[in-house]
Amino acid sequence: MATLSPILKQATPVVVDHALGSWIHATDGKKYLDFTTGIGVTSTGHCHPDVVAAAREQVGKIVHAQYTTVLHRPLLELTGLLGEVLPEGLDSVFYATSGSEAVEASIRLARMATGRPNIISFQGGFHGRTVAAASLTTAGTRFRSGFSPLMSGVHVAPFPHWYRYGWDEATAVEFALKELDHLLLTVSTPDDTAGFIIEPVLGDGGYIPTPAAFLQGLRERADRHGIVLIIDEVQAGVGRTGKFWGHDWAGVRPDVVITAKGLASGFPISAIAAPADLMGKAWPGSQGGTYGGNAVAAAAAVATLGVIERENLVENALLRGAELRAGLDALQAEFTDIGNVRGRGLMQGVEFSAADKTPDPETALAVQQAAIKEELLLLTCGPHGNVIRLIPALNVSSDEIQAGLSKFTQALKSATS
Repeated sequence: MATLSPILKQATPVVVDHALGSWIHATDGKKYLDFTTGIGVTSTGHCHPDVVAAAREQVGKIVHAQYTTVLHRPLLELTGLLGEVLPEGLDSVFYATSGSEAVEASIRLARMATGRPNIISFQGGFHGRTVAAASLTTAGTRFRSGFSPLMSGVHVAPFPHWYRYGWDEATAVEFALKELDHLLLTVSTPDDTAGFIIEPVLGDGGYIPTPAAFLQGLRERADRHGIVLIIDEVQAGVGRTGKFWGHDWAGVRPDVVITAKGLASGFPISAIAAPADLMGKAWPGSQGGTYGGNAVAAAAAVATLGVIERENLVENALLRGAELRAGLDALQAEFTDIGNVRGRGLMQGVEFSAADKTPDPETALAVQQAAIKEELLLLTCGPHGNVIRLIPALNVSSDEIQAGLSKFTQALKSATS
């Protein structure tokens, strides 16, 4: 008899029977409010009828149409729709299946386009689990340890994590940009640096918004040195932060944007977008993949983008995110175990700290587990595991936000009393 790998650790004991919207119905008859959304994937909620209908229709037409062999309508339609929401000038798209694949495609493109070997990532970033993507990842050693050697040519610069340093945001940004300049002087000369890669909000690294001034500083240095600026929007993109792209908060334009997760409401599809002249510098045959741009996933993505537009879900993420943040800020004032609340839109993090400001993963885990008893599903993150992340669906209602806050409050009381 086969079983799941023992290395896979379940965050909750829930076994799903069915789900709809923000609610998961378990096989034991309980109904859970889902503030995990499959780690930010089910953007339009579980089983949105428009997405379900599009996928069902497409399954009856063709399931797998390998898109370098034969093209299919859903992918062509998706490409047109993405053209309406992508940053200006990013008019060429390559499709893959997972976020890691898209990350690897982006760094391959940067290296080929510039003829340079090195990539600079930033402390706390998560970019995937495959070897090259894990080489860029510093959200925790569990993602990159035990299978060395990793990919060469990767250098890691400080991220302006003001709370960890105990500084204000401006001081942290100034420090991180100075350290980046020092790295370019001492470790990887600009002539050897193909790209910067960064998340607009750190995901597994602790739900930390990247300060606008830092992204603007990266853009200026990328322009000055001919370095490709890659923004990893796998988790923060497609409306999650209350703007369509997480980097929109900084008013910068990436050279390459990576998207996945919420793009198709749970169907596996990812993509990178770049200006056509940059994408054209990839070597012939360097882009491809058996399952990339799957027809059913593409149809689901088309439906997802339609739902997001028709139901004004980016605006809803902003409004409901403000309600969620207000409630979390109030809880921080009430519970001394909460050291910091941060995030954008419906991507909020609650960091638990001891009295001396050191990380407190035990309390974070206790609260996350207590929330299950309140029938609220949450996840932890951060290098220490001391951050609880709240990731409701983009179409979550105000009543559901308040219900979630009520359940979270009860979990806090149970775990910290």
